[in-house]
Amino acid sequence: MTITIIGIGLIGGSMALSLKEKGLVQRVIGVDNNAAHAHQAITLGLVDECATLEKAIDESDIILLATPIGAAEKLLPIILDRVTKQVVFDVGSTKHSICTSIAHHPNRKRFVATHPMWGTENSGPAAAIKNAFIKKATVICSKEESDVDAVALIEKIYGLLQMHILYMDAASHDMHVAYVSHISHITSFALANTVLEKEREEDTIFELASGGFESTVRLAKSNADMWVPIFMQNRDNVLDVLNEHIAQLRKFKACLEKENYTFLQELIENANGIRRILKN
Repeated sequence: MTITIIGIGLIGGSMALSLKEKGLVQRVIGVDNNAAHAHQAITLGLVDECATLEKAIDESDIILLATPIGAAEKLLPIILDRVTKQVVFDVGSTKHSICTSIAHHPNRKRFVATHPMWGTENSGPAAAIKNAFIKKATVICSKEESDVDAVALIEKIYGLLQMHILYMDAASHDMHVAYVSHISHITSFALANTVLEKEREEDTIFELASGGFESTVRLAKSNADMWVPIFMQNRDNVLDVLNEHIAQLRKFKACLEKENYTFLQELIENANGIRRILKN
């Protein structure tokens, strides 16, 4: 089979490496509007060739849409206009908006909405990682709106990648990822800005930053071009979780202002309950 990957970055590139190694696809076509990325993807062996969108669609069995979600929403109707029997799937971090945008498209059933729950703060073809998805979760959204054979093929792909598949509707997905993913990025961006504003000595930050600080702000290195559209599309859910997060921060602030260290200990011990869920 031949797969076209539109957007040859972290997710698309990592998936290309794994699917070719697993033998599911024999040919990988890349489509990227960044000429440097296209050249790099060929040089790194992520794709066999790069082509125009039209040529790539016509010569493919599977089409992976791995661009930032704003671009993905614009491209998906164009792709569906051209497909016949090809299966199209995306890997975007929000699902409700893109699913709604093609809800009445005549080829809607050839599209499967997915979200592999893995990523790093890096981007571009050079960020691609072999065997990146093993034992990670992936979400297939609103599978009843897709053809049975299309869903089966995408399930096979994620099975080969050794991912655990979850099923939910697009709106529920967006609500849950606001809590487990999107707020983490906002917190990291805000913390990085706080430190950069208050600690003017860059050498001091570098020398004193411990593993805990570094892991907390790691996500602050993520690409703004990717995350601004995510926050835009999931605005209501992100605002909801952000309001709750701010309320929790105010509790910690009040404890210190009022020297209520008993309640401060209770807050921390309650937070320790996350151990039950995140056992590693």
